[in-house]
Amino acid sequence: MVLGWRTAAADALSMTTAQLSQRVLVVEDDPAISRLIELCLDQPDRTVDLRGNGVSGLEAIEELAPDVVVLDITLPDIDGWEVLRALRLALSEDVAVVIVTADTEAAARARAETEGANAFMTKPFRPNELRKIVDLIAPR
Repeated sequence: MVLGWRTAAADALSMTTAQLSQRVLVVEDDPAISRLIELCLDQPDRTVDLRGNGVSGLEAIEELAPDVVVLDITLPDIDGWEVLRALRLALSEDVAVVIVTADTEAAARARAETEGANAFMTKPFRPNELRKIVDLIAPR
């Protein structure tokens, strides 16, 4: 009987932990950068999923319901701006978005703000800064 109670308690703890876990989706076509972001953001209470193009990123947004999306703008199929627009139309402000791009122009930063991104970083970026930004904007 005691053994059954321990199993039920472990199951309940497991479910609670899963419910408290954050999910981050990285949509980036460069595998090395994706892996760097994954290593930077990986934590015991956070799951990091990787996608290499905009279409698979949109599918993952629908399927996984991430808390945060780290989004590159220059993707091989549809660009990150289209992904961001579709995300905002479907999920409004429920998902935090960090744009990480090689575009250093002020216009890109302004567009990110206009399109509804929560944060903007240029490449190359400091992994610790990205982690801090995600920690700040991720829903708790």
